[in-house]
Amino acid sequence: MVFQGQHILSIDQLDKEAVERIIQVADEMTPYATRVKCCNVLDGAILANLFFEPSTRTRISFGTAFNLLGGHVRETVGMTTSSLSKGESLYDTARVTANYADVVAMRHPEVGSVAEFARGSNVPVINGGDGPNEHPTQALLDLYTIHNELEALGKDKGAIKIAMIGDLKNGRTVHSLTRLLCLFPNIHFTFISPQALAMPDKVLDVCDNAGLNYSISEDFHYGLKDQDVIYLTRVQEERFTTQEEANLYRGKYCLNQNLYSQHCDKNTIIMHPLPRDSRPEANELSDDMNDNPNLAIFRQTHYGVKVRMALFALVLGVEDKLTQFEKPMNWYSPRHS
Repeated sequence: MVFQGQHILSIDQLDKEAVERIIQVADEMTPYATRVKCCNVLDGAILANLFFEPSTRTRISFGTAFNLLGGHVRETVGMTTSSLSKGESLYDTARVTANYADVVAMRHPEVGSVAEFARGSNVPVINGGDGPNEHPTQALLDLYTIHNELEALGKDKGAIKIAMIGDLKNGRTVHSLTRLLCLFPNIHFTFISPQALAMPDKVLDVCDNAGLNYSISEDFHYGLKDQDVIYLTRVQEERFTTQEEANLYRGKYCLNQNLYSQHCDKNTIIMHPLPRDSRPEANELSDDMNDNPNLAIFRQTHYGVKVRMALFALVLGVEDKLTQFEKPMNWYSPRHS
């Protein structure tokens, strides 16, 4: 895949070689992401960070990644603060924004909206999530997390058993991660959810076409056993017609340290795309897991900055120029990891 000038809209665009290239460049971002060195390879470049749906981590992560490469960030947050609320089309918004920016990161609540926007843009557009459809950069950072965590534990990265638990119907992160993992052999999936929130057939079809094994169950304890990775998701209440409907499923699966000790292997990695819903009636990942060394959720956010730095460098064609534009860090910063 030639990255320069390309949109990053779906995992389906990527083959194994492209994914491995992203991971390689993400590794090269380590001194800048950990604040050991500065890099201004994108000095003068502008990112339009367009988030028409609520976000904390993804929005800030995109902006931080661009800033760490020396670029500037302009943001629009929320539908009501944009001209979309006045009836402007996504196409028109894209044509205008492309005059202001060199690259766009976008999140929107409607399926296919980012791809529709990209059709009007002559600068690269990176999908930060389009409704319950896809979240490709989250999938890439999740894969990067899995590889790094398994390597740190001395475990085989080539044969992975992963349980995905929670709202698999509406969780775009699990849709994209499953598609991405299907590029690799020797992956076994366990999908745990209420029947009404099961993984969509179109995602299971990708597993079938890749020849990968998977099991489906509603049994939470079954899903915890004999796994390398447990990937929890919250109930996506914003995707339900009513709050009452969402409440039927909140709190159905709650992982705490006691259950982890009873049912999980000693070094099972715990992941979550965040935010976790810490309200008592939900609490799918208890705070009492915070001291568990295999809780990777905060390391995921760090890895996400590196992956998004890599994507910016690749689509803007500067991935081979990083060291030419690096310099020492001049201010105090605690080491990030």
